[in-house]
Amino acid sequence: MNPPDRTPAAMRSPFVAPAWIALATLIGLVSALLGDGLFDLVSWLVFSALIALFVRAWIRRDRR
Repeated sequence: MNPPDRTPAAMRSPFVAPAWIALATLIGLVSALLGDGLFDLVSWLVFSALIALFVRAWIRRDRR
């Protein structure tokens, strides 16, 4: 039996996607709070992308 891979890339990999999702959420929230016009557009685009990501994950989930 092989020992578990303890390289930095293997230890970091489960946290990359949630970190990007958190960063996108933060960008969307801050842009929604900062102003109107372009800021509202940015927040709508970011939150629409996050909802699309959730729907994609929901559709592709394992059905056991």
